[in-house]
Amino acid sequence: MLPLTSSSSSISRKKYDVFLSFRGEDTRKNFTDYLYEALIRNGIHTFRDDPKLETGEEIAPELFKAIQQSWCTIIIFSETYAFSSWCLEELAEIVKQKNERRQEVFPIFYNVDPSDLRKQKGKVEEAFVEHEERYNEDKNKVQKWRNPLTQVANIKGWHLNNRHEAEFIGDIVKKLSVKLCETYPIAATDELIGISSRLKELFSKMEIGEDDVRVIVICEMGGIGKSTLARVMYDQMSSHFEGKSFLANVREVSQKRGLVHLQKQLLTQTLLDEGFNFSDVYEGNAIITHRLSHKKVLVVLDDVNNIQHLKCLAGRHDWFGLGSRIIITTRDEHLQRSYRVNGMYKPAALNENEALRLFNLKAFIREIVPKEDFVELAKHIVGYAGGLPLALEVLGSFLCGRDVTQWKSAFERLKKDSNKKFWIDFE
Repeated sequence: MLPLTSSSSSISRKKYDVFLSFRGEDTRKNFTDYLYEALIRNGIHTFRDDPKLETGEEIAPELFKAIQQSWCTIIIFSETYAFSSWCLEELAEIVKQKNERRQEVFPIFYNVDPSDLRKQKGKVEEAFVEHEERYNEDKNKVQKWRNPLTQVANIKGWHLNNRHEAEFIGDIVKKLSVKLCETYPIAATDELIGISSRLKELFSKMEIGEDDVRVIVICEMGGIGKSTLARVMYDQMSSHFEGKSFLANVREVSQKRGLVHLQKQLLTQTLLDEGFNFSDVYEGNAIITHRLSHKKVLVVLDDVNNIQHLKCLAGRHDWFGLGSRIIITTRDEHLQRSYRVNGMYKPAALNENEALRLFNLKAFIREIVPKEDFVELAKHIVGYAGGLPLALEVLGSFLCGRDVTQWKSAFERLKKDSNKKFWIDFE
């Protein structure tokens, strides 16, 4: 699996994830329609041209713009694709974007042989004979179509090969979902120091694109950034699911308002429906199973400390539809022994450089230390935080705006700690 792109990447999200190129009279009302609906259903923003645009011979300017604004193009090569000058004009622009801007191109060979396209024989040859007769005064125009066709036909694509179309489309959507997740940068701010590498590790455990229901536990001591990590992953991934729910502070909320409240919150967020009226957890369990068992959802249960939380909010894998992902954050590693978990992730503490960057960001409102007097002091103080993001933020914010004398005084107090470490009781 390819890695997720770092948040520092220069890649920015395009207006469209996918541009669909196809011959309308061949596939618009069948295969292309089904593929388009599947892409949209899985949160993949897809451009498909309006049939009204296909009234003239010249390609509409809107289509050129849509191609340029798309991350990738899926080209559906069907039996008469090459007969359409409209499709070939699209194809030329697609290849131009591929060559100049490295746009991704994914060909689908819909009951056609790619060698016919590469060698331009059979029906493809017939199509180009017609084009040459029609544009006999503009040979360059036809050649401008031939070269891109050969280039794209050499790309490894998806072949229908008499497979069931629903299964074939499902595979395409899965693979494309994974590629999109791997390509776009994590939506993180500069303050989330060190989060990119941890997101990559967590992403690999989620196995997006597989049809099973997977439960991933993020487990580590308080202050390490479990909730932040889960929230950023949730924000990044949620568009690829049919429903989503982030239940924050499960431990605290269950104590104050009860598990029934959390069950209603889970249903309301995933189904966008507030009309749930039940009063006990057993009825809630039944409703969750009934309403979500056929829905692909992303659920985050944040700060779980009791097996009852899991039994009432994510009782069994079959409560959720195929492809669902459940992320649990907890400090209690023993919870996984009483619950079926597919993967556990223990985020590492920040390394020395990351810790110093985060501390400086909070202590100086920027990452560059303004005065030499503070440099060594900052390094010494950071050493007492144990790489915990929350501890570093607390220390940095406390020392922000204070003079060197106050910093030295704070450092002396830290050194008096018997364990020679700065630990905050996050429990």
